[in-house]
Amino acid sequence: MFEIACIIAYICSMNKKGFASDNNSGVHPQIFEAMAKANKGHVKGYGDDPYTREAISLFQKHFGDETDVYFVFNGTGANVLSISGLTQSFNSIICPATAHIAVDECGAPEKFSGCKLIPVQTSNGKLTPELIKPHLHGFDFEHHAQPKMISISQVTELGTLYTVDEIKAIANLAHSHNMYLHLDGARIANAAVTLDLPFKAFTRDAGVDVVSFGGTKNGMLMGEAVLFFNPALATKVKYFRKQSGQLFSKMRYVGAQFTAYFENDLWKSSAAHANKMAKILAQKVETLGVKITQPVEANGVFAIIDNEIRNKLQEKYFFYPWDENNNEVRWMCSFDTTEEEINDFCSSLEELLNG
Repeated sequence: MFEIACIIAYICSMNKKGFASDNNSGVHPQIFEAMAKANKGHVKGYGDDPYTREAISLFQKHFGDETDVYFVFNGTGANVLSISGLTQSFNSIICPATAHIAVDECGAPEKFSGCKLIPVQTSNGKLTPELIKPHLHGFDFEHHAQPKMISISQVTELGTLYTVDEIKAIANLAHSHNMYLHLDGARIANAAVTLDLPFKAFTRDAGVDVVSFGGTKNGMLMGEAVLFFNPALATKVKYFRKQSGQLFSKMRYVGAQFTAYFENDLWKSSAAHANKMAKILAQKVETLGVKITQPVEANGVFAIIDNEIRNKLQEKYFFYPWDENNNEVRWMCSFDTTEEEINDFCSSLEELLNG
């Protein structure tokens, strides 16, 4: 009976629209259209096709001609490849305690790279040089894992953003210790919209060495990109990608998606809409007396609501708790979130708060 109840609950939640994750949204129609156009005839596999080459050229237009681009299946694969390409198994990686690589990737970065993750507690999901420096020790001491990489997320897992100067400060610290800086850009489009800057300004030009570039959370079906800004450092990456099961055979479908993503700035309009919806959601729930715990700088809203109210609200809308000990929840908006959905959600929340 328990199994049947679980199946029924799952089926009921399948099409229930909510604010759980930008992964839960569908695929942007223009992305699907691009894939359908690519679905004609035969082309070479594994990336030796015109669709993939076009997508790579668009990445190089945004990030620089010397950028090495490697397409992978998903965000975890992108982070693993980013890390594996620049480290050895005796290295360590410093990251926020909330980082996706530390919390939500089932130990994949450590398993595949062999590196030790050093999670650092932060108040807002952001590392600073002051928080990093206490962990920069043990260099050339054979009993300690050797620090080799700092990993940050833009947007962070708490929905906050690094400024260009903040990223430059971390990059300078990393490079002064012969380390690399990795940027997990699962929501990099949302960051670019809020910062009102080209991607290159807060990545390559700010001293970042490797980027995990995400599109799935912003209207794509699947496929992420790993960007290395110094090709001399990426000579072994293609082998790591194949070895870790992240090399597409029919790569054209990823290339076609990214081409549509960049053409006519689809990435920007999709991310701008999601960010705007998050701002509206935050403003409306604040007027109801709900406390917002983090600045709403992208497409996520972190808030405090009573667990009993949360449970009742979840019967109608799908979303996740973030920190149950503090009654904190996370509401995410997507490229297809509507203001009407936000209004309905807030009306239900208001009824419960006044109940």
